[in-house]
Amino acid sequence: MRIVVAHNRYREAQPSGENTIVDVEMAQLTAAGVEVLPFIRSSDEIPTMPKSAKALLPISPIWAPRAQEELSRLISEHRPDVLHLHNPYPLISPWIVRTAHRHGVPVVQTVHNYRQVCSSGLYFRDGMICQDCRGRALGVPAIVHRCYRGSRAQSALMATTLAVHRGTWRSVDRFIALTSAVADHLRDYGIPAERIVVKPNGIPDPGAPAPLGDGFLYMARLSPEKGLALLLDAWRRHPDGALGPLRIAGDGELRPLAEAAAAERADVTYLGSLDRAGVRAAIEASTVIIAASTWHDVLPTVIIEALSSGRPVLGTALGGIPYLLGADAPREPAGTGPAAVATAAPGEGRVALPHGVQEGEAGWVVAPEPAAMAAALSVARAGAARLAPAARARYERTFHPDVVTRQLIDVYASVSATAPPR
Repeated sequence: MRIVVAHNRYREAQPSGENTIVDVEMAQLTAAGVEVLPFIRSSDEIPTMPKSAKALLPISPIWAPRAQEELSRLISEHRPDVLHLHNPYPLISPWIVRTAHRHGVPVVQTVHNYRQVCSSGLYFRDGMICQDCRGRALGVPAIVHRCYRGSRAQSALMATTLAVHRGTWRSVDRFIALTSAVADHLRDYGIPAERIVVKPNGIPDPGAPAPLGDGFLYMARLSPEKGLALLLDAWRRHPDGALGPLRIAGDGELRPLAEAAAAERADVTYLGSLDRAGVRAAIEASTVIIAASTWHDVLPTVIIEALSSGRPVLGTALGGIPYLLGADAPREPAGTGPAAVATAAPGEGRVALPHGVQEGEAGWVVAPEPAAMAAALSVARAGAARLAPAARARYERTFHPDVVTRQLIDVYASVSATAPPR
């Protein structure tokens, strides 16, 4: 089987889990005997482009002529079975779907964000969830609020691109939704359920988990939607040292918030940015990993890393996080504090939980509110050892490379078998 993998890499100066996942997935496919033809562009190319190429950048999200020409040559030379698209912006363009179809090649796309509808891709604006552009022919709110790169002009271009390519997206042969929440987003966009497959990302197996460490680890891009402020508000509701240590890893605009918390309390440590060895050491030193996102986070890779290491996760009940942890969202909104108690979902070993907190297979999901998060921190500290084996088991069953690579190859085979003759 011969597959073109198309992806516009994000700038290397801005660490991207999506770049990492694409690289890992290509390696896993190659190891499984699939011939991978990378069709990769990078936003890092833009500063070194000749003036003639830069002049075309404003239209490239709509139609990138150079990318279409190069893809046509690649298809004509190698005759691939499927084109697998990840991120098309800005140098590839969704037009690549039309180009592949013109050559009789079916298209699969992995949906990493909400950019079929939302210009920023996040459904998040001004510190809160925003879905103002849902259902609109043109995302005027995105233009008004400068949602794409803080520029009204660039936001207008992206909103126009999404409007122009609505039909393009709906012609994709198969969508890979990383979680059930993304599948819901695609159905809401008008994609038939039979053209959507839920298949999460996977990461390489790090091996048998090390013994549990102590305390909590928060590891994310330090930006508002990742919930650092929510976590610190909840953490301060406990006496210093009551929960063990909290380690914060990552960098971004909220770095001063992390540094201030570390200076304020003896039980908070700011680790800064970590390399791969540092990430592994930080996970092994901890007992519970926290994913405190306040947006509909699609698939935080840190959660899969935690599960692979046998660490349960405390996450907010938003986006794909409940799916990753094998938990439904809480049935009722959080109460006013730890005193409000409800019975958890039935299951062996389950206990009564604070209102707004629910136990899943591999961790806990909680309403994105400080009081509920504060209560959940105590629950997670007490229950981590009990859920650690289940966390590793969920990784092996759902996110192991052998599992997800076989699922992906099955998707390719399905669309290739039903494609019309060339």
